[in-house]
Amino acid sequence: QVQLVESGGGLVQPGGSLRLSCAASGSISRFYRIGWSRQAPGKHPEFVAGITNDGNTEYADSVKGRFTVSRDNANNTVYLQMNNLKPEDTSIYYCNALPSARSNYQYWGQGTQVTVSS
Repeated sequence: QVQLVESGGGLVQPGGSLRLSCAASGSISRFYRIGWSRQAPGKHPEFVAGITNDGNTEYADSVKGRFTVSRDNANNTVYLQMNNLKPEDTSIYYCNALPSARSNYQYWGQGTQVTVSS
């Protein structure tokens, strides 16, 4: 069974940085896309960043220029480098994976809390 485990969340001051990690139970190359979404209380999940199995990346407008998604295929791990964090980035961040471009479901991790506050 596919398992995605996030880590690296925590409390950071505005302007600071965090790096989130998502460790997958198997090869991340098997997914069409793997990346990150976030969900604040009372809100729908919001796509943040993703990377396809051929290396294409996509970012939400709100994080472009600040966040970078990358992958380490050898270690079955996806990262989200978050720089210049803002209070509005506060959310639970979830690793998620789309098995194929035609899939109507995604796998989700348990989430890791990111809080940006002074």
